[in-house]
Amino acid sequence: MYVEQRTGSGSRTLPLYPRRSRRRRRRRSVPLLAVGLIIGVCLGWTLRGAALPAQSARLPEPGAVSPKALPDCPDWIEQDLLTVNEYSRPGTPLDAVTGVVIHYVGNPGTTARQNHSYFQNLAATHETYASSHFLIGLEGEIIQNIPLDEVAYCSSERNHDTISIECCHPDTDGAFTQETYNSLVKLVRWLMEYYQLDASQVIRHYDVTGKECPLYYVRHPGEWEAFLDSLNT
Repeated sequence: MYVEQRTGSGSRTLPLYPRRSRRRRRRRSVPLLAVGLIIGVCLGWTLRGAALPAQSARLPEPGAVSPKALPDCPDWIEQDLLTVNEYSRPGTPLDAVTGVVIHYVGNPGTTARQNHSYFQNLAATHETYASSHFLIGLEGEIIQNIPLDEVAYCSSERNHDTISIECCHPDTDGAFTQETYNSLVKLVRWLMEYYQLDASQVIRHYDVTGKECPLYYVRHPGEWEAFLDSLNT
């Protein structure tokens, strides 16, 4: 808006508000604009977070031992940990230890060392997602593949709260050698003692997913019950 100002030599038109005032108003608007941008960014992140799917929480059973307190590994277990990788050792922390899951490797005649190499090579082959905390060989040797405070890819929805044991077997029927069986009993008893578990918390892969694993103990449930009984003697 402009006004007319009369002078001795005539008149001239001047702005109602001096330019200096307009510049001052412009400077005052800058901080307000910055505040608006900050609020907008924060609001955007809030809405983005609300749109993400909620992560389901897994609650450990009462009395479950935290995996953060690790036992000393006995000298009859060979520790040969897999390198951290997406396909066999993700490095994901366990929620708790509420059980032990027994498996068979499903590849007759292979050794614990061969199966360990298979798990390790998945980091390069990307063939599948697979691993176990322990492997027990045909002669009773035990290899630890995964730390006891990390997830192994072995037991489907029970990966986050169990320790998994894969056992080698000489034939297609899945029966373990006596040496494998003896080491399995010894290892499971050690885990039960440390994690304060009872025999009812030692299960087959079959009990989780319905898969015939370990095959011999699925097809011979009486032998499985005898194995569970041996854990308490």
